Amino acid sequence: MAFKSDIEIAREANKKPIQEIGDRLGIPTEHLLPYGHDKAKISQPFIDSVQDRKDGKLILVTAINPTPAGEGKTTTTVGLGDGLNKIGKNAMICIREASLGPNFGMKGGAAGGGKAQVVPMEEMNLHFTGDFHAITSAHSLLSAMIDNHIYWGNECDIDLRRVAWRRVVDMNDRALRNVTLSLGGVANGFPREGGFDITVASEVMAILCLAKNLKDLEQRLGDMIVAYRRDKSPVFCRDIKAEGAMTVLLKDAMQPNLVQTLENNPAFVHGGPFANIAHGCNSVIATSTALKLADYVVTEAGFGADLGAEKFMDIKCRKAGLRPDAVVIVATVRAMKMNGGVAKADLGAENVQAVKDGCPNLGRHIENMKKFGVPAVVGINHFVTDTDAEVQAVMDFCASLGVEAILNKHWEFGGEGITETAKKVVELCEAGEADYHPLYGDDLSLTDKIETVCKEIYRADNVVMDSKIRGQLKEWEDQGYGKLPVCLAKTQYSFTTDPTMRGAPTGFDIPVREVRISAGAGFIVVVCGEIMTMPGLPRTPAAESIRLNEEGLIEGLF
Repeated sequence: MAFKSDIEIAREANKKPIQEIGDRLGIPTEHLLPYGHDKAKISQPFIDSVQDRKDGKLILVTAINPTPAGEGKTTTTVGLGDGLNKIGKNAMICIREASLGPNFGMKGGAAGGGKAQVVPMEEMNLHFTGDFHAITSAHSLLSAMIDNHIYWGNECDIDLRRVAWRRVVDMNDRALRNVTLSLGGVANGFPREGGFDITVASEVMAILCLAKNLKDLEQRLGDMIVAYRRDKSPVFCRDIKAEGAMTVLLKDAMQPNLVQTLENNPAFVHGGPFANIAHGCNSVIATSTALKLADYVVTEAGFGADLGAEKFMDIKCRKAGLRPDAVVIVATVRAMKMNGGVAKADLGAENVQAVKDGCPNLGRHIENMKKFGVPAVVGINHFVTDTDAEVQAVMDFCASLGVEAILNKHWEFGGEGITETAKKVVELCEAGEADYHPLYGDDLSLTDKIETVCKEIYRADNVVMDSKIRGQLKEWEDQGYGKLPVCLAKTQYSFTTDPTMRGAPTGFDIPVREVRISAGAGFIVVVCGEIMTMPGLPRTPAAESIRLNEEGLIEGLF
């Protein structure tokens, strides 16, 4: 049986005017700032007006470590939101915006799939409402002002060897990872080394997604450390006097974007920090506002639970005062077989033993989620090649760990295909058993926080940090940053720093390559292994297949 592509399904959507979607949430038309007929931003005055309302229930969707077989975390997030509405609940979803770099690289779009999508899919995966462009522009303004400050006398006495602020662009461009700036003579400034990260790795992105309002945004931008003096004292963004103009550029980008699912249920799509170098969650302002407007809010965290869910719990929830009520861990039979040693080309053949061999990866994520005190259910994202015996093997494994696993068919049937999981989530939420707590306390040393995540979540034997890194962490503690949480950046494909080590490996160390401070966002970035903050394009990038057809419609985006 031939199935329609995601983009074909999205084009056939019976979208409602965005004013009708807003009306369902009680948002008056005057507080919707429309971008066309099917998307709008929510005004800050309306957001302010609902802050005294009671919060709804918060559900996190996370997953096993991603594999080339595909897991469907966003698809499950969208499907679960539709499923909750299908059983009569007032529910909405909150997801991140898509970065152009991965869209044109390997990953493709990020709006769900099949009958569980958010629309307008094409716009969401391209320029959308311009939020990422605003972030890139604000970041670039600060970059220009730093070099301009140095050019006109360097009043802050910045050490040119210690400019920490890198440039960004929203594209995978490995040639820009390391560059030389200001060549060409006296008129162009003082030559120095620099580099580019992808926009989603910018601290400005992380700040926008953690800020509670414009005042908080401007304060956090001012707190960013952009360089150091010869005595190693920090130079802040506010010393360059850039935070005010940056806030102006980000004024509209701070407002959450309202769109809809294929089943016309409301969705906030806002922000998109890199799930490696940053915390990988949609904005706090979108999530907290959604909790005031709906009884159930479904959100997701980037990559697998070892990266995204840990940061959701230890950074986003800690910083924003959020308390999740339930977790859905997404897994697929195909991914279990790949974790069990089966090649991608052979995933279509039944192999119950390989499923069993791959289940420990899922088991480790289940155990990890229990450490945060939030009850979980496993959602098995159904593929047509799955056999009953393979699905049962996953269910039996989960039952042995005291967690229910439910087969979901939202990709094929939309909300109707995930109602059983929706009912289970409601049951978990209403039982009131959630006792959320972060993995570690604020008062632990930064070194101990890093070791706690590496040993408790990744199951590493040791954390390898040289004396220079340990000294830097101690220096930040002495400067008053010791209570910050840590944000570990490593490969998403494995619990280790080796992307080829699938399953649930043991007997390994986690090497820490460098540490960076995101003083404005409020966390310490810990770069482990060979992870890149500027990805490159694959040998055959998705961009080669993306084009306009004779009717002017986009092809190849999905």
